[in-house]
Amino acid sequence: MPQPAAQPDAPSPTSMVEFAVLSDVGMRRANNQDAATALPADSVERYCTRGHLFVVADGMGAHAAGELASRMAVDTIPHQYLKRSQVGAAEALRQSVQEANNEIHRRGMQNPEFHNMGTTASALALLPDGAVIAHVGDSRVYRARGNAFEQLTFDHSLVWEMQASGQVHPESTLSQSIPKNVITRSLGPSADVQIDLEGPWPVLKGDRYLLCSDGLTGQVDDEEIGVLLCCLPPHRAVRVLVDLANLRGGQDNITVIAVQVVDDPGLAAGMSARSIKRRRKLPSEPLLATTAACVLATLILLLLEQRGTAVVTAILSLLAIGFTLRSWLRPVDVPVPPGPLGGHRTGSPYRRYSIKPSDALINRLGGTVQALREAAIDKGWNLDWKQVDQLQEQAREARQRQAGGEAVRLQAEAIIETMQQLRDQHNRQASDSTLDI
Repeated sequence: MPQPAAQPDAPSPTSMVEFAVLSDVGMRRANNQDAATALPADSVERYCTRGHLFVVADGMGAHAAGELASRMAVDTIPHQYLKRSQVGAAEALRQSVQEANNEIHRRGMQNPEFHNMGTTASALALLPDGAVIAHVGDSRVYRARGNAFEQLTFDHSLVWEMQASGQVHPESTLSQSIPKNVITRSLGPSADVQIDLEGPWPVLKGDRYLLCSDGLTGQVDDEEIGVLLCCLPPHRAVRVLVDLANLRGGQDNITVIAVQVVDDPGLAAGMSARSIKRRRKLPSEPLLATTAACVLATLILLLLEQRGTAVVTAILSLLAIGFTLRSWLRPVDVPVPPGPLGGHRTGSPYRRYSIKPSDALINRLGGTVQALREAAIDKGWNLDWKQVDQLQEQAREARQRQAGGEAVRLQAEAIIETMQQLRDQHNRQASDSTLDI
């Protein structure tokens, strides 16, 4: 007799996404005022109720104030988000960002050195019912799906606010002259902050998300970011994006989180709902004791022929038995996939780009490698070009086959390899400069 096919195990929530986090001080700053954290769900129950959480923050303030503010944001938001289990995910995310603002503001008021410190904050939660974002400042969250790359957050900056109000046209000369780094909202400086809550949007297998500080977007074009995000696995995407930002000046700290949805987001939640049974819950000990006492008192009164009192006691016994049965039959509060998140949509996506790999982008990436080669010769850097040359040759072959995505990936790997050699050489020189005592 044929055996029934085995039911597949519910996939682990952590296997449903691949992600990477990278933060770099850049080329012009002495310390890193960016911060980031990733909190993937470690169980099906956690995934169903709170999903996977990712946060990026970009601090501002003199001395160590910006560094403290961003670190407080990425520590407070996840803690408060998981703590607020009594409300839905979207509201919990909004409240957690509000609480981060409260904490940073209090710290700034207590210490003159931290006065007016602040930070941006962009938090993304990926849940069975969709993706939600809580956002303040000009750090960004993007989504890549197919050939479209969309910015899901609104920049709370002077230039974006003026464009949104119709005061300037995005393509005008005036718009280009407005400083890009003047932000209009942040966590910390004020006790009150307006938080954008975006979503929910459906999450599909194959979706890619990117969270970043403006140290990346100030140096690398949106189309480049989207193409590289889609052509590389997360750990390589964050590496080449940071390398490119540094190669183009690295004027600010650079922080990037790349997330790829590699499995059906609803599969774990659906299989979990079928496998988690609504178990019976035993009544509490005080309720059992009360019921037993009422029944015993009824029997004693009947034996003593105290029929009137026995009737009253019997009624109380029936009520106690009823409460006991109700408690026993009530199902356990098992986390199940949430209903609609009810997030407040403010108009995203705000910008959309086509990110199909192009010859222009492939040429630009190849030109970056060539510029590195020329700089190495000019400065006398001792680099091994064998692997870089091999990668570029493979990129040319891929391009001839019309495999644009593969050509982009190989050119990106050539940039990563060259930059890694430069970092290794710098570290060796720093080590050689130490004194032998």
